Amino acid sequence: MNEEITFILDAAKESMDAAIVHLEKEFIKIRAGKANPSMLSSVKVDYYGSSTPLSQVANINTPDGRTLSVQPWEKNMLQEIEKAIMNANLGFNPMNNGDLVIINVPPLTEERRIQLAKQAKAAAEHAKVGVRNARQEANKEIRDLEDASEDLKKNAEADVQTLTDKYTKKIDTFLAAKEEEIMKV
Repeated sequence: MNEEITFILDAAKESMDAAIVHLEKEFIKIRAGKANPSMLSSVKVDYYGSSTPLSQVANINTPDGRTLSVQPWEKNMLQEIEKAIMNANLGFNPMNNGDLVIINVPPLTEERRIQLAKQAKAAAEHAKVGVRNARQEANKEIRDLEDASEDLKKNAEADVQTLTDKYTKKIDTFLAAKEEEIMKV
């Protein structure tokens, strides 16, 4: 019987870990004024008729904190990459110098910082929903156990709640750090 409860708790922990990993990926996409190659992770380029991630057709570097440089592996892809970056609607204005596509990352305005902070809060709330769904699923599975005593079920549900509290606190910590990073001028 304890094996089943351990399995349910492990499954809940795995789901909550997945919510945290997803949150970290979302936070990477939210830029805080510093150039980062992952800012272009959502850009898809039309490469010989198929939609291909930019990182698979070019080398993306950050020569300094405010600039991204994209060096295509094939020179004839320059215009295509430039067009894809503009179509991705990231707020960047790429420049083509014949060898590379250069993107100057503009400094964030106060208004844009507030928008990004709201975006970070929404991502954190989404992660919390994922954690709560994992809790709900685990509690349902615990209640559905037929040959477990009521005390065992109550203790298992308390363990699930402890896990939920731990992960919710972790999400709040990540959010506070991200908000501080966004609001720092």
